[in-house]
Amino acid sequence: MSLILDKISYYYGKGTAFETAAVKNITLSIPDGEFIGLIGHTGSGKSTLIQHMNGLIKPESGNIYFNGADIYDKDFKLRDLRRKVGLVFQYPEHQLFETTVIKDVLFGPNNMGFTKLEAEVAAYDALKAVGIGEDLIDASPLELSGGQKRRVAIAGVLACNPEILILDEPTAGLDPAGRTEILNLLKKIHEEKKITIILVSHSMEDVARYAERIIVIDNGEIYFDDEPRKVFEHEDELKKMGLEIPQCTQLVRKLKKCGFDVDEDCLTVEETLASIKECFGIN
Repeated sequence: MSLILDKISYYYGKGTAFETAAVKNITLSIPDGEFIGLIGHTGSGKSTLIQHMNGLIKPESGNIYFNGADIYDKDFKLRDLRRKVGLVFQYPEHQLFETTVIKDVLFGPNNMGFTKLEAEVAAYDALKAVGIGEDLIDASPLELSGGQKRRVAIAGVLACNPEILILDEPTAGLDPAGRTEILNLLKKIHEEKKITIILVSHSMEDVARYAERIIVIDNGEIYFDDEPRKVFEHEDELKKMGLEIPQCTQLVRKLKKCGFDVDEDCLTVEETLASIKECFGIN
């Protein structure tokens, strides 16, 4: 197990009249190599939770372990944790500040103790992984498209060679084509580099398609933690949390209620189309 959160709690405005429990007694295990979707409505505690995962926030109570070591032991180096657990914030292109793409991607490795050669190799490898070619490495990040900026920002975290890559709403503000490109990129990175991906998203369609495990958080607590089909069986409970099941799942369940023999657990367009074709005998 690479990352374990053990009964962590965190409060905003602790000790004041505005005290709010952002995370309540959460226990999670994040094994190596999973693609995880973390979902919840705005204010549910998603962003607070992921900031605990690489030590940006220290819990009021509970423990966090990375590869068996307590990250708050006096001998544990948080810099090493942040190298291995990379966090990409929402609208990551706002974090681009260097004069060229390559300088921006080099910033992380250069500040994580890499040698000059190691940093350059890691930066070029990361840019290649996100599909940024040599024709853009000396360009100003300000000259790039929105999707290209997002890729460069992700490359800056990848260049530190993380074991876990956490992304907070990485497709926010992108058009449908740009969103699909980023999500397919994350899938490719997961498959080729064998690293853990934690995707924070409001989109049920996105987590249904890409995640193999979904964690649902509401009011600072974990309510569901299972494979997508089992999570989306809890349609009524999810609606009470302000969440919807995927649109394809909604469609097939309505068809099922109307008497059509379709698979009511379809999650994607492809699965839904295949089930409808089978129902009507269409090849």
